[in-house]
Amino acid sequence: MAVVCGAKASTWEGIERSESYLVSCMFEEAASLASLIIRNLMRENHQNGNVDNDGNENELHDMLESSGMVFVQSMKELARTFEILKELKHLFGSVAAIPVQVLVTGVCFQISEGTSSDVEGYLKEFLNKWIYKDEGYYFSVEADGEEPDRRFSLGVDEYLEVVDLYVMTCLGMVLRDIDSAISWVEKASLPEDKRQELLRRLNSMNASKATSSSQAPVSSLHADKHGVESKNFSKNLEPGHVASKENSVKETILKLSGRGAPCFWWFRNTTVKFGNFRLNLSNGNILLGCILLFMCYFLKRKQASLKRVLRKQALSVKKGLVDLWQLAFSYQVNPLAAVQPLPAATRGSL
Repeated sequence: MAVVCGAKASTWEGIERSESYLVSCMFEEAASLASLIIRNLMRENHQNGNVDNDGNENELHDMLESSGMVFVQSMKELARTFEILKELKHLFGSVAAIPVQVLVTGVCFQISEGTSSDVEGYLKEFLNKWIYKDEGYYFSVEADGEEPDRRFSLGVDEYLEVVDLYVMTCLGMVLRDIDSAISWVEKASLPEDKRQELLRRLNSMNASKATSSSQAPVSSLHADKHGVESKNFSKNLEPGHVASKENSVKETILKLSGRGAPCFWWFRNTTVKFGNFRLNLSNGNILLGCILLFMCYFLKRKQASLKRVLRKQALSVKKGLVDLWQLAFSYQVNPLAAVQPLPAATRGSL
């Protein structure tokens, strides 16, 4: 038991160290350490037969989620966003094993940077690996038609978070394939009230899409008949409407990924490039460096004055100590004064 506790403590220390690398803009080190932690945790979990006799399944999930978030953010900062989902699947062994928040964040990163070509496949693969059986939970299935494994469960809210990202954001807003989204929702294993809610939202989106297309100029319809794809051609129509759609997509992505813009400029990053060398610096580090340089300059300019002040203070303290020492040892004390009789004049005056 002590060995297990020690291993967990060591794992948490490694996660904290990877988070420190990330905060310090050491993204290569953060990604490397986080991926190593994930591989070790998945290997140990597999060797234990995916059974946690100590009831620490939640702690394992927290470890995987924390290290996964560090890995995803590091990959984004390294300009390797397009590799996030592929690398996550490789680290966790399957898409279904990726923690929901890690998967959602990685998908949002890829969509926000325009690298969403393979996002649909990963989301669909994840959703197909879970089946709704009991009230409030989804259970994992290794393949279609197999019985669910009740050792691995997922809350309805977590599953629906991925469903919303797949149906509304990926299919509805990005790919504009609302018919496929409606078809998937109708066949999916979902609670009936959630299914009807998604269908209402998709039908509303489909209606707004039909309205906007019916208002297109006649010349646009004529050009479309001559072989111009409607998806590409619509980008040149109604710039304000297209811009508002893109903004709504970005707002949805930021809301899902929890990546709102920093409240203070202190936490923003500045990238400096020297040829192939790329350095990421936060504004906080830049400001701290400027303050240190100013302090060094001020101390150098005032070095002579500071030396004089310090020398004067040192001499004053030294003089005070010497005077105190002399006063303490120059005063003569007669030990027999207490027993000597008083002088005669003193007795007479009494």
